[in-house]
Amino acid sequence: MEHFHDSREEASLAAASRIVAALTRRLDSQSRASLVVSGGSSPAICYSALADTDLAWNRVQVLLSDERWVPPTHSDSNEKMVREELLIGHAAAADLLPLYDEQISVAARSSMLNEALVDLPVPFACSLLGMGEDGHFASLFPDADDLELGLKVDSRTHFIPVNTAASPHPRISMTLAALLRSDEVILLFFGESKREVYERAKASSTALPVSKLLFQSRAPVHVYWAP
Repeated sequence: MEHFHDSREEASLAAASRIVAALTRRLDSQSRASLVVSGGSSPAICYSALADTDLAWNRVQVLLSDERWVPPTHSDSNEKMVREELLIGHAAAADLLPLYDEQISVAARSSMLNEALVDLPVPFACSLLGMGEDGHFASLFPDADDLELGLKVDSRTHFIPVNTAASPHPRISMTLAALLRSDEVILLFFGESKREVYERAKASSTALPVSKLLFQSRAPVHVYWAP
């Protein structure tokens, strides 16, 4: 479902409202709920609204869709961004599962997280994703070595290492199969250039990585956009 807004604030607040509703439904029916979130600049307003929302955050498990392989003190760290923008105010009570581990390799951490996902509240209440101008989401870039595995909707692999020319850092990413273990997916992005990418992606199931997300039928995708 498409939700196009006149301003980025409107789109962000609408996305935040939907996330709160999704979390509330899960928390009303079970002891804990999971929320998948992304890094980057696009969700900042959305995160601020979520942080100001009074709900049972102490029963919420937050999980990153992807991460650059850098310490959480690094300026490029998604964990750093999420801790500073989302896990404040009311949302400071939520629990975050870090993806980065300086003690092991990206590949080893991916394998470890494949097992860790078993202990999280699943299905996720919601997965909040962004989109790049190359059509990537999470860290599933068009030139990623394991892109085919990353985009398989029926894969039992939940995390993969990612190397891409678009990033100076190795990365770790949830696969599409893992992200689709959600009650719903929110795709939040801004700007005319990304709107053009989105329109191309929804026109062809093989055009761009994000088209695989848009054409799957396992979890509903709600698109929030503004100029």
